[in-house]
Amino acid sequence: MTPQQQSTEASTIEVFAVHGVDPEVQAYAMAKYSRSALSMKESLREINEQKAEKFLNTFYFQYGHRSIADLAHIAMAIEKLSILAAITLVDEQRWDGQERSTRYQDFRKGKYYVPDFGGDRDAQQLFQETVDSLFRDYEILSEQLFEYLRNLTPRPEDMKPDAYERTLRARAFDITRYLLPLATNTSLGQIVNARTLEGQISRLLSDPHPEIQHLGELLKQASRAPAWNVNQAKFSDLIAKLCQIDEDLARQASELLLREVRVAPTLVKYAEKSAYLTDTHNELRQAAAELMRNAEIQPARPVELLDPDPLEIELATTLLYEHCQYPYRQLRERVEALSSARREEVISMGTKHRGRHDELLRAFAAGQALRFDILMDIGGFRDMHRHRRCTQIGQEFTTAHGYDTPEEIVAADKRDIYDAAMKRAAAAYDGLAKRPGQPSATESAQYVIPLAFRRRTLFKMDFAEAVYIAELRSKPEGHISYRRVAYAMYEEVARKHPTLAAVFRVKDVTEPVDLLKR
Repeated sequence: MTPQQQSTEASTIEVFAVHGVDPEVQAYAMAKYSRSALSMKESLREINEQKAEKFLNTFYFQYGHRSIADLAHIAMAIEKLSILAAITLVDEQRWDGQERSTRYQDFRKGKYYVPDFGGDRDAQQLFQETVDSLFRDYEILSEQLFEYLRNLTPRPEDMKPDAYERTLRARAFDITRYLLPLATNTSLGQIVNARTLEGQISRLLSDPHPEIQHLGELLKQASRAPAWNVNQAKFSDLIAKLCQIDEDLARQASELLLREVRVAPTLVKYAEKSAYLTDTHNELRQAAAELMRNAEIQPARPVELLDPDPLEIELATTLLYEHCQYPYRQLRERVEALSSARREEVISMGTKHRGRHDELLRAFAAGQALRFDILMDIGGFRDMHRHRRCTQIGQEFTTAHGYDTPEEIVAADKRDIYDAAMKRAAAAYDGLAKRPGQPSATESAQYVIPLAFRRRTLFKMDFAEAVYIAELRSKPEGHISYRRVAYAMYEEVARKHPTLAAVFRVKDVTEPVDLLKR
């Protein structure tokens, strides 16, 4: 081929963006590249909803071509759900979205989710009184901490008053967010492909929390019901004007512009509660309880880089880790002491209920070089939770690990108010979790836990992700909670691999922070 011919060939490349196509139709058109010589424009011109549905029913469901669902991307809004439900919802490795921020928004006027206590009025009263008191303390301390920070940091002459107040209020909210209970309402938007959405719905339907099960149903309904049309009012006005000129033209415009669009009517229609998830969860929880026999939780560093394990020990330990409250190291010691046959039984618990189309549990994502067992406050965890390139195995919400206290609370002489709020919440959790005759007592009680209480999570990652998290999350603009965790991750790697410490570009979390710099 001559240079002139090469130039001509290169000039025929065509690149264009596609707009206004239903997600399932778009997935069908992209999938046709593997089965047809038609261009995207030609495929889209010949495809309609019926053809897309027929194609998907054949190749997606009958032949298991699940990769097709990766091509249908869906934007959804999920509003007025609890923070607890939001944490569960976004626990996907293939997920993009944004949630309401506790730093930039005031949650004082927000409402909260109230679990169903099965007619137990005393339990409901205890729950609501505790949550109401947490919101009152949040409101009081938000104002008091703002005043404290304002007295501590005068406004520079070159800073506008509104920017000054906005910055300090964000810092105050950073501190008082520790008081917000998991019942607090939040909102978020997500963009996921249909395969992720299908798995997300099944996972939510299999969760023990009734609110989260209901959320799974709502996601499924929203995927199959007509989507909200942002241009509905404008198009309706246009059609009304057209109708005055030409009724037939107005009818055609209405059929085109106001037609109902369903974002994933075919791809999620079989998403159901997963017996694999529920049955395995129950068996592993029982196995973990039998193995540990109510042993006391051993003290552990907030961030611990674990030593390498043989794959069988890592798998068995990780499978049990999610279903108890013990540090990985303590659990691992018990697993290592088991016979090989018993360890194999534990691993088989993670697979024996697996159906034909079930993906392996996340605990089987093993073999990463760096594994951090991290115990941190729930508020800070929500920020660390955003890192999708690592595998995260989280334990249940509890008050068993105590709570964090911001330094500013102590410096502002508000420790008494803060500690009293945490003790009330912990007492309410204990009382609600032990209510007799309540099948979901523990799950309902978790909503009263403030974000200050600690949660244990196993983070597995490669070296590049560890560097990325340590560098990003140690920056002074961030929240001190995850800054300390990120810096500790760096210190743990540097301690075990000193020659690699120079790769990290971290910020020392002990250095003073300018409160007016975000």
